[in-house]
Amino acid sequence: MDTQISPEVNTSNEPKTWSQRFESALHPAIARFNASISFDIELIEYDITGSIAHAKMLAHTGIISPAEGEQLVAGLEQIRQEYRQGQFKPGVDAEDVHFAVERRLTEIAGDVGKKLHTARSRNDQVGTDTRLYLRDQIQQIRSQLREFQAVLLDLATGHVETLIPGYTHLQRAQPVSLAHHLLAYFEMLQRDWERLGEVYGRVNISPLGCGALAGTTFPIDRHFTSQLLGFEQPYANSLDGVSDRDFAIEFLNAASLIMVHLSRMSEEIILWSSQEFGFVKLKDSCATGSSIMPQKKNPDVPELVRGKTGRVFGHLQGMLVLLKGLPLAYNKDLQEDKEALFDSVKTVKACLEATTILLREGLEFRTTRLAEAVAEDFSNATDVADYLAAKGVPFREAYNLVGKVVRTCLEAGKLLKDLSLEDWKDLHPAIDADIYAAISPKQVVAARNSYGGTGFEQVRQALVAARSRLA
Repeated sequence: MDTQISPEVNTSNEPKTWSQRFESALHPAIARFNASISFDIELIEYDITGSIAHAKMLAHTGIISPAEGEQLVAGLEQIRQEYRQGQFKPGVDAEDVHFAVERRLTEIAGDVGKKLHTARSRNDQVGTDTRLYLRDQIQQIRSQLREFQAVLLDLATGHVETLIPGYTHLQRAQPVSLAHHLLAYFEMLQRDWERLGEVYGRVNISPLGCGALAGTTFPIDRHFTSQLLGFEQPYANSLDGVSDRDFAIEFLNAASLIMVHLSRMSEEIILWSSQEFGFVKLKDSCATGSSIMPQKKNPDVPELVRGKTGRVFGHLQGMLVLLKGLPLAYNKDLQEDKEALFDSVKTVKACLEATTILLREGLEFRTTRLAEAVAEDFSNATDVADYLAAKGVPFREAYNLVGKVVRTCLEAGKLLKDLSLEDWKDLHPAIDADIYAAISPKQVVAARNSYGGTGFEQVRQALVAARSRLA
């Protein structure tokens, strides 16, 4: 199977990819350049599954005999087993996985094998294989998203009343429940899960039977093969069927958004694990050390996820550029969609797996440090303004008053909690002793009990609602 293609005239009895129109074989370098077998072998099981459906349809419609159909199916299943056992390893001379399977089928079944390609082109064949592959991968990624969401929920459940500084502009803003913070990522992943479900619907359309571009003269039954393969329906237009890669772009967009969310979380974990923040401790199972600095523990997992995000973005951009100028229908350019899809799928799955493990067993939140962090800043300033507004002071006036007292505190090296009641009354006579309870971190968080807020009761309700989505 790995023999080199000769630049001389091909006089062998080996089946040729092309018709007798061609007098000589491809130059070896061009053959290698043209071949996709090195990567589209990834599609072999899907190619076999699609070919089995096609063979059954040919027999069903009387284009071939039932016995021939059975021979083809048996031969294709034999190739599947050979591949699984590591016995089927086509080389560059096969050009692509589709021809490799057909050639091996002919070796097994004889001339009957040559009938498999009746009423089919590689254009609709590769489109079918790619959709079968992506359909399967989408389901796997959605399962991974659900697993990650479950880990987030478990982690959040144990940290409802653990407080963490909330930031805007990377500046301390207001304290929030750590569970609330984690649930924000749960919601992002929920959209990812839903988005992939929507993409699945547009992947799940069968191009099989579209032929090269115009359909076929044979009395095929496209609905029959569509049903056999579990597609929702066949493409309504043969030109569209063989040239459509919208579904691939949509998947890459959905994959890119998954990576955006993973990268945002990774960036936070990287910051939180630094000495400057000290919010999380990385465990040995998910971190490495320095080759020269023995004291260091590096956040390799989130750094790699952050880095691999650009890789998936690149595939999306590449696919958009690939398609923007292609005339109908099939062009060889479309061969370039495979590696982008395959690599993006593998990257997303690997990053989801690694991040899930990291959150499940690779880090722990340093609750003492978190408690210190929420008590050492002015993130309760808004609550002083709210306190005054509740006493009848116009909010903008209250806002300006609090800004003034914060400045005074900064100059004096104090926090709001360090001010005496006399200091507070100097700010505004409406302030009373209950100000201290109002600006305590726990109360600041608990008081934000509006729907979707960080108040503990809201967070507990959000956890229940989130679990119901996973049920």
